[in-house]
Amino acid sequence: MGLSSALATALAGLRTNQASLSIISSNIANAQTPGYVTQSPTQVEVASGGDGSTVQTTGVNRQLDLFIQNQLRTETSGSGYANQMANILSQLQSVYGTPGGDGTLETALSNFTTALQSLSSNPGNQSSQNVALSAAQSLAAQLNSTTQGIQELRTNVDQDLGNLSAQANTDLTQIANINTKLQGLSPTDPQAATLMDQRDSAINDISKMMDVRVVTDSSNQVNLFTNSGVQLVGGGLASTFIYNTQGTLNADSQYNTDPTKSGVGGLYIKLPNGAQIDAVANNVFSSGQIAADLKLRDQTLVQAQTQVDQLAASMSSALSDVTTAGTAVSGPPAGFSVGTSNVLPGNTINLTYTDGSNVQHNIQIVNVTDPSALPLRNAANANPQQIGINFSSTTPSIVTQLSTALAGTGLAFSSSGSTLTIQGSGSATVNSASTTTTTQTLASGNPQLPLFTDGTSLYTGAITGTGSEMTGLAGRITVNAALIADPSKMSAYSTSTAAGDNTRSSFMFSQLTTATFSYSASTGLGSPAQPLKGTISSYLQQFVSLQGNASTLATQLQQGQSVVVSTLQEKFDSTAAVNIDTEMSNLIQVQNTYAANAHIMSVVQSMMQTLLQANT
Repeated sequence: MGLSSALATALAGLRTNQASLSIISSNIANAQTPGYVTQSPTQVEVASGGDGSTVQTTGVNRQLDLFIQNQLRTETSGSGYANQMANILSQLQSVYGTPGGDGTLETALSNFTTALQSLSSNPGNQSSQNVALSAAQSLAAQLNSTTQGIQELRTNVDQDLGNLSAQANTDLTQIANINTKLQGLSPTDPQAATLMDQRDSAINDISKMMDVRVVTDSSNQVNLFTNSGVQLVGGGLASTFIYNTQGTLNADSQYNTDPTKSGVGGLYIKLPNGAQIDAVANNVFSSGQIAADLKLRDQTLVQAQTQVDQLAASMSSALSDVTTAGTAVSGPPAGFSVGTSNVLPGNTINLTYTDGSNVQHNIQIVNVTDPSALPLRNAANANPQQIGINFSSTTPSIVTQLSTALAGTGLAFSSSGSTLTIQGSGSATVNSASTTTTTQTLASGNPQLPLFTDGTSLYTGAITGTGSEMTGLAGRITVNAALIADPSKMSAYSTSTAAGDNTRSSFMFSQLTTATFSYSASTGLGSPAQPLKGTISSYLQQFVSLQGNASTLATQLQQGQSVVVSTLQEKFDSTAAVNIDTEMSNLIQVQNTYAANAHIMSVVQSMMQTLLQANT
């Protein structure tokens, strides 16, 4: 190798050392910068003439494991989902309160039944009547408060969806803009490395909100998709999230696939070509904070509301409803007759019959006066099966409606005035029939009374085109204003009730503590075929326990997911994060190499001077 080649090689080495020093200093300076990926020089061998060669720095490499990065993003989405579920369900537990503590439904119900038990011992005592009435008001107020807490949580997650949509739009726009900037840059360009760090940070942010899939093409352009296949970013174009907020939510604010009927915010994705996708109706998200918010708003918290609404409805009906057995009709064919004059909207005729295959069927004929609510929807194996009939129609019309709705069952219907007769025909046998009606006054002569009302109206369980009266009842339930005006009706059930008659107070205590009722499968307890049956207090304990277990499981999932994310983050950081010790070691090595190259140049310079002097 000639002196000129040696000099060129040393000079190239110095330039390479300078480039390496610049990269090392950048790594050290950005050691605490979020999203910064460690860089290393890209060096290639270049011929210097003759037998020699030099090294040239052509750019930088980002030190990261793409497989671990993709795994980390997937688990980050799962963590976003788990964190939000655990957070909101924990807050829901705060709404319910500590079991056995003050300000809980369990305590309020217990106080009311205790007051009723005391009233039964001294029914004519005015103080006992007032205490029981006050306990009923406290129970109603606790149901109102619980509903308010649940709906505040729904409103919060609804607003969170709006905030996440805005943040997602910011991130997607940034990713698309960076794609555009990277089009003219080599992947090893130092400027490109900085841009790719920024792009990765935006993608990581998106992965907390939703499950995403990243595809990078040969021109270093990122294409971002949801796992369901919706493209969020393609080259320099980004989709846009559109969220139509509905403001404060209440129990009636529920999701509907028909946007004109939906009472909650709609979430849409507008593609660059102008097409718009309903993200909720199409189940676009399966993980991430957005998926958690949607499930909480439209399912989990709706079910929690249904549970307290069912409690309110069961208490109201337990105290006000009267079931009257039908009168046997000898036939032939045999059957039963029932009265329909006092059947209010939501009241029922209860029918049991056995078909020709010796299979028993339970039918609940509900008085539905709103035609838009008909026909009623039933699960395939619902027990009892509900049939909606408009009892405000003329009697012949009622018979026609029943004959049409129950055609093929072998049942025959006839009427006389307000009396409906149900008989078997062919191989069908009517086993029993009864009516369940709502007591409308405080002094009907029966122990039943409308103690709890739906605002200022009787609660009858009416069904209309907008839904069931039970929806949101816990937020509207109150103690009958007529009872507040005359607390003596806590004991007196007729104009001639004796002072020591505890019939009413004992009835109320028994209904709320030992009587057994069925509860809707929409509460998450039981099933349509086998509804949960039990006392009101046991039902309350079961749904509170169900929510407590759900919160515990969500917290466990959150903790497990946190461990997974932390482990993957450590693996990713072991390659991508700046290690100061490693960088200092590299710095010393580069300094030594720099010194060696500088020494070579010094020696070559000395040799050239010697040669020049020799030739002089």
